[in-house]
Amino acid sequence: MPDYKSLLRELPAVDRLLREPLLEEKLLHLPRRLVLQAAQETIASYRRRLSDYSDLDHPPEAPVQIDLSPAALAEEAALLAETRAGFNFRSLINATGIVIHTNLGRVPLAPSAVEAVTAAAKNYNNLEFSLKSGERGSRQDHLEELLCEISGAEAAVVVNNNAAAVFLALNSLAEGREVVVSRGQLVEIGGSFRIPEIMAASGAHLVEVGTTNKTYLKDYEAVVNENTAAFLKVHTSNYQMVGFTAEVATGELASLAARYSLPLVEDLGSGVFLDLASYNLPPEPRIQDSIAAGADLVTFSGDKMLGGPQAGIIVGKKEPLSLIRKNQLSRALRIDKFTVAALEATLRLYLDPERAVNEIPVWRMLTVTKEELLRRAERMVDKLTDRLAGGSVEVVKGISRVGGGALPTAELPTFLAALEPPEGESPSSLVTKLRRGRPPVIARLQQDRILFDPRTIREEEEEDLIEALVRSCSEQSRG
Repeated sequence: MPDYKSLLRELPAVDRLLREPLLEEKLLHLPRRLVLQAAQETIASYRRRLSDYSDLDHPPEAPVQIDLSPAALAEEAALLAETRAGFNFRSLINATGIVIHTNLGRVPLAPSAVEAVTAAAKNYNNLEFSLKSGERGSRQDHLEELLCEISGAEAAVVVNNNAAAVFLALNSLAEGREVVVSRGQLVEIGGSFRIPEIMAASGAHLVEVGTTNKTYLKDYEAVVNENTAAFLKVHTSNYQMVGFTAEVATGELASLAARYSLPLVEDLGSGVFLDLASYNLPPEPRIQDSIAAGADLVTFSGDKMLGGPQAGIIVGKKEPLSLIRKNQLSRALRIDKFTVAALEATLRLYLDPERAVNEIPVWRMLTVTKEELLRRAERMVDKLTDRLAGGSVEVVKGISRVGGGALPTAELPTFLAALEPPEGESPSSLVTKLRRGRPPVIARLQQDRILFDPRTIREEEEEDLIEALVRSCSEQSRG
């Protein structure tokens, strides 16, 4: 029977381990405390392992093969130190086919937006300085004219996300007073934020009208009184109700609001400037259409379908927006220089819709042709077939999703590279290895096959994905 307690004496001391060439090399470019902790933890883990074996009532008859040499432990400690030294916030490869992936940072920015953010990070800038007058300026000035040009609005304000935009609009226009909204529009958005809770936090009092599936213009008019401050219309962008339904169009509700001298606030959620029908996508209300229909304020996200940075955008008429600007909470919800830079660059692309579709990643992914997806899936399969030992990989048809609560019923036909690992190897374990790799790869697991959707994989990422998969499969085989 092996004497595991005697093996404890073979464990090297920490200072001996630090003299190994591999750890000496790590000490040259990693913080000493990280390398020291990694060495200590590696030795402690083996000490626990040997102690556990020696404490068993019936330890294994055959000796467990454990390499306790300083070189072997140094290799493990070096890997641990490198992992600890890495950033928690990392770039990854989204192979899921979900275009607007809330958990994976929504969407990548256009190259021009990335360049603008980099320039803002490297240099001083005119964030709140007027180059024309030489006096203090407003960060909103860099965006307002563009937003008005594209949307047809009179004025605009940008805050840090769309929930903040809705909150600030209601707080500015209706604190302590009533806001009328259809029951069918009391939606919940990401992170369990709900329209009723946002309204309550703003200080406005919710007045529900209609039923879940049907609301008429007369329902709004019936509740108007001296304490009514606004009408709120919420686009149910993250779900769709079909069948026996009715809701009031923006133009009709705007006319009623104007008759009673009330503002109409319309929350579009994931707002769009482009006509989705032109790209064979389900229709969505365009921001400029809501403005043209008479909405006093329109709120929407800067990321998601717009394809820019996280932001909440409010466009509309000058009078209500002047109240929003004067609200002290607008400073607490303001955007930083990186958002200003990225959003301006993104908005400038929308001045030419064709250029926006070609250069903004979310639109490239949504409009890529089936022929292109098939070509890229076949290329991935060919490369993986040549480099993987065992298992099988093939092209299969599949469905991509828009994601992010946008276009919930849209199914985007795609072609997938489908990997079935060799017999005896666990698909779920391989998915975990890919997720923990460098770079991390996030894929789909379906019916014991791992699926990679080229719709959300940039072409320049393909080789990195293949390298990561080959490396993970090799580790799986050894493990």
